[in-house]
Amino acid sequence: MGIFDMMSISASALSAERQRAEVTSANLANAETTHTESGGPYVRKEVVFSTTNASPFQTVFNRLGSFGDAPAGSVRLTDVVDDPSPSVRRYEPGNPDADKDGYVAYPAINPITEMVDLMSATRAYQLNASAISAAKQMIQESIDILKTT
Repeated sequence: MGIFDMMSISASALSAERQRAEVTSANLANAETTHTESGGPYVRKEVVFSTTNASPFQTVFNRLGSFGDAPAGSVRLTDVVDDPSPSVRRYEPGNPDADKDGYVAYPAINPITEMVDLMSATRAYQLNASAISAAKQMIQESIDILKTT
């Protein structure tokens, strides 16, 4: 692992957690959206993360100075998928989006779950920012030690 790999890994996690927070915020913002362009209620979105697994050859090239790929262990957002949960039906006969029986389909979004996801993304973001800060401090202290010798 190179000297800057830990910073690259944490930076990739910062980006992934920011995207997770954006998706969760969109879910909260659309919790009452009963009509979208596709015609039905808003569908809750979920993020899918994965790690990059560099091959031994990529690791060697990264150490030689070819920084084309992220180091092994970096996090990336693989996909944003629709939640398969069925929509919640509420009896509102006066609503323009009601069906013939008077029921309106609402997104299957639980604000408590979304807030927990948002707090989790925020906390993970803070931890990765702290890891970058610690790595930066270690590098700076190493440089200071080398200056004195």
